Amino acid sequence: MPKKLTDTQIQTLKEAIDGWNATDGPLTWDALREFIKARFKTSYTRQGLDKIEGIKIAFTVRKAALRRMTAAGETASTELGRALERINRLEAERDRLSAENSALLEQFVVWTYNASTRGLDEKFLSRPLPPIDRGATPGEPSAFNRKARSRAKAAS
Repeated sequence: MPKKLTDTQIQTLKEAIDGWNATDGPLTWDALREFIKARFKTSYTRQGLDKIEGIKIAFTVRKAALRRMTAAGETASTELGRALERINRLEAERDRLSAENSALLEQFVVWTYNASTRGLDEKFLSRPLPPIDRGATPGEPSAFNRKARSRAKAAS
């Protein structure tokens, strides 16, 4: 059973999809699986990759961009070709990020609705997170608690 992809690996895959050119061959799930096999030395199913929202969005957006590019045609100049490849990669990244942003906004709307049906208001939802107590040893007060106690003693 393959390991779960890490956030770093998912980001690497999204960047690889953004940079996919017609010269790399057609962008297909099988081609992406081969890339993963070569890069991460493991294999994943198409369905497994399709379940990862960031990869699915990047794949869909880049596939549509490659179709548009194929219809536009090729260039003869190598410098112009490299510049166009960079432009296309950056446009693909922008389109992917825009699609991811839209998905996050949709999720936020769902969370907002669900919070409002539970009677949670904006003030409650905007409370700051509690401080993180790092390095606490069991049975020994943490650095945070020691500071708070010393301030309380000084104030009294």
